[in-house]
Amino acid sequence: MPFQRQKFLAGSAAVFASINVIKAPAKAAEFEYKFATNAPISHPLNTNAVPMWEYVKKETGGKVDVKIFPNNVLGGDTAMLTQLRSGAIQFFTLSGGILTNVVPVAGIQGVPFAFKSLKDVFAAFDGDLGAYVRKEIENNGLYAFPLITDNGFRQITNSVRPISTVKDLEGLKIRTPVGKLWVDLFKTLGAQVATINISEAYSALQTHVVDGQENPYIVIEFQRFFEVNKYLSVTNHMWDGYWFLANLDAWKALGPDNQKIVSKYADIYSRGERRDNNNFNIALAEKLGRQGMAINTADTSTFKAKLPDFYARWKNEFGATAWSIMEKYTGKLG
Repeated sequence: MPFQRQKFLAGSAAVFASINVIKAPAKAAEFEYKFATNAPISHPLNTNAVPMWEYVKKETGGKVDVKIFPNNVLGGDTAMLTQLRSGAIQFFTLSGGILTNVVPVAGIQGVPFAFKSLKDVFAAFDGDLGAYVRKEIENNGLYAFPLITDNGFRQITNSVRPISTVKDLEGLKIRTPVGKLWVDLFKTLGAQVATINISEAYSALQTHVVDGQENPYIVIEFQRFFEVNKYLSVTNHMWDGYWFLANLDAWKALGPDNQKIVSKYADIYSRGERRDNNNFNIALAEKLGRQGMAINTADTSTFKAKLPDFYARWKNEFGATAWSIMEKYTGKLG
């Protein structure tokens, strides 16, 4: 069956329907690889991956057979990153904020209040900033596909009080991912920080190990944080996206012909994920309120007032070259 781009990009329902008509070749696969995510199966990271890997298998004549492992079934983010680097996992989607533990400059996507819109984000990461980060990723033994996927702008939820100004964060116990940028940011803003993988975040909120967390709307919904946090404060304090990564040795082993096929569908995968994720985030901004969350918009000028020293530290951390490339798209920070 010829590949139909419009079907691939039609949303998760059509995606699952479309794969029913694909007949995979009967030949044994030459490359049996794993693709892992930290998201539920109904998340755009996975609904777009299902047809992608079916088409890859078909077009490679069955040589490349990739199985999907969603929702942290192979471990938390840091454990799966270790497996990716060792070659136990061959493909993985990971936030740059967590990848920064291995590739320091990858965290630059999360510089707070740097990017004002998705248009600005993708101009940077489809352009010079993304090229710079991808080169650094490859220098650390991983391959990053050209188009970063979208997670969205991050908001703060908690069970104690609305966050109206930065003073409301003082003393609040906030869960963040395991990434230095998040830890430094929320400590700078006055919160107490606990780094916890997403697979354990719900339990930490439910048992009040932490008061709150911060994530895009889609993660708040899919992880059901609205069940354990009452307050949702709109801050858009940082953008987050997932690099679509491959173990570099596993990627090279595929050879040029298979790489070309995987790259073609990876491009369509990433564009479909961006579209679907953004549609979810737009719809969920209202839905979470209907599900009982008290939503307010924070005065982020009070946040930004505390960040000049933070920006100076992270300019030094990421390096002057990466920072200046970023500021081509964001304007001067600090």
